Amino acid sequence: MLRSLATRTLGATGLGRMLRRLGRWEGVLVLNYHRVGDWSDPLWDRGLWSASAPALAEQLGVLAREAEVVRADELETAVHAGRGRRVALTFDDGYRDNHDVALPALRAAGLQATFFVATGFLDRPRVPWWDEVAWMVRRSPRPSLPAAGPLAGPIAWGPGDDREPQVQAIAAALKPLRPAELEALLDDLADATGSGRCPVDWTRHWMTWDMVRALREGGMAVGAHTIGHPMLSALDADEQRAEIEGSLARLRAELGEPVTLFSYPYGLPSAHDARTIAILREAGVETAFTYFGGVARPGGWDPLAVPRASVAWSMDGAQFRSLVTLPRAFARW
Repeated sequence: MLRSLATRTLGATGLGRMLRRLGRWEGVLVLNYHRVGDWSDPLWDRGLWSASAPALAEQLGVLAREAEVVRADELETAVHAGRGRRVALTFDDGYRDNHDVALPALRAAGLQATFFVATGFLDRPRVPWWDEVAWMVRRSPRPSLPAAGPLAGPIAWGPGDDREPQVQAIAAALKPLRPAELEALLDDLADATGSGRCPVDWTRHWMTWDMVRALREGGMAVGAHTIGHPMLSALDADEQRAEIEGSLARLRAELGEPVTLFSYPYGLPSAHDARTIAILREAGVETAFTYFGGVARPGGWDPLAVPRASVAWSMDGAQFRSLVTLPRAFARW
């Protein structure tokens, strides 16, 4: 309630304009996007949509006019550069709209960003589990799901519901599962929903390697996001190493250059552990990114736990301006 009131106040009064002229802060606000563009298929996970094409263009315009945008591979220097209005832009997973929509918008605004790619989705395009869950639930002819596995209780919906809260509740319960456990539970959900497994060809949703190279040729940075997007802390050390080193090796081979940037799948505090950090260091990763809000500040600088704030589809222009005007107040999960 207080944050909403503050947003409206900043947008409706001269206070916001004054803060944008005068306000400076230490550190860098790292913003994270997933999918961008025109959302035309309501069956998939809506939580992964960050901005429409017009909203993204508007947001990038605000940043081009009112902030200093730095790339993730310039972050450590920027964090320690004193007070300013410094922002870094990142995109996760490797969706095709990152190339088709975000890249032209960034180039038009004269800005750079870093794109983190889950390499397995490019090598073997398929529907990711979170979108398959959404597809199953929204197509289900049944009124509910029974309690099973990590689902603590039955999950019900009405005939007119869009079922988004139920999709997000199920997805949250499934994130900590190991890949084999997750695959088995998807089979169970296919039966419980009556929808079956999703047969949709997802090739058009993922970038190709030529598109990843086009990002790099367009002045963008590229980092690793594992192979299959598992929660790393749920894996043993050898499995973590395979996911991390495998994704770095694929990117290095395709781009022909060192890759030293990484973002943790899911990015929650529990999504990685001390084993992950050790493996990243051994693999030559210099900067790694979380996803639970906050500002990268010199006092608490940890290059392998850089905080990021999410940009959400529901965020209007006033909310975005509040985020980049007062990030310590608004850059929260």
